Amino acid sequence: MKVLFHCLFALMACLPAVVGAQGYPSKSVHIIVPFPPSGAADLLTRALGKKLTDAWGQPVIADNRPGAGGNIGAEAAAKSAPDGYTLFMAAVTTHAVGMSLYSKLNYDLEKDLVPVSLVANVPHILVAHPSVPGKNLMEVIAWLKSQGGKVNFASQGNGTLSHLEYELMKSLGGFNANHIPYKGSAPAMTDLLAGTVTLFFDSIPSSLPQVRAGKLRGIAVASSQRSPVLPDLPTMSEGGLTGFSADSWFGIMVPTGTPRDIVTKLNAGILKALDSAEVKDIITRQGGFVMGSSPETMAAQIRGDREKWGRVIRESGAKIE
Repeated sequence: MKVLFHCLFALMACLPAVVGAQGYPSKSVHIIVPFPPSGAADLLTRALGKKLTDAWGQPVIADNRPGAGGNIGAEAAAKSAPDGYTLFMAAVTTHAVGMSLYSKLNYDLEKDLVPVSLVANVPHILVAHPSVPGKNLMEVIAWLKSQGGKVNFASQGNGTLSHLEYELMKSLGGFNANHIPYKGSAPAMTDLLAGTVTLFFDSIPSSLPQVRAGKLRGIAVASSQRSPVLPDLPTMSEGGLTGFSADSWFGIMVPTGTPRDIVTKLNAGILKALDSAEVKDIITRQGGFVMGSSPETMAAQIRGDREKWGRVIRESGAKIE
């Protein structure tokens, strides 16, 4: 009798996850976006959410919670109920940079969130004010070396990928410059156009109109492959800075403890959405690439980038309390 009781108890313990997956979602799903509206992460989330809403018949809503390099949104997601109704649009900034850069976090990225699928790589490009004399990457680096650290080099803020791209370029290129952190891309772009700063690693959607208008000059793509909207612009590695690669990926994660069958359903829904012409077009117009994946592939991406950017942070001495 006691054995039968334990067997029934074990069976009942499994039922909620199964039932939950079969009826999931039965209400609105929120995707926490740890960055402001209108940026790459927000646009990806809204495009993905629309396709999932159409497929599931339940609203899938972008929930923007920007601040602290993505940590405010990440903490909110990490502390959410593991029931599949709160998702997180993770980024290389939150999961490969944050763990090494911030000395104190109120959550554990490795333990509190688990991968579902990569979504896209939306690379950054190095853009220069027209006053910069170099026409290609090696000429720009030679000019930076000649300036003795006087050049103002912008970033989207301390702890962002834009900041770490600058640190990696400085390390590999062997030059010094003044790092000027801004609160996002928009104020940095304003000062770059004015000539207050002269170089900036920025997202393609933000900088492409200025490059096409001739107000800024594109120097190189930061990612490991060229952008489809700037096919003639070489990567940093192709431009002569061997070893430079900075893929600006985004992907969906959920709180640890979310039932595996719900993770599987989410993964299937995301991959189907990413295969649609509408979502592919939105990603391509941002200069990005579709990166749908298994949870295991996303986990491997995070591990590799965490090791890589952790090394850059240690070597640069960057730290945020």
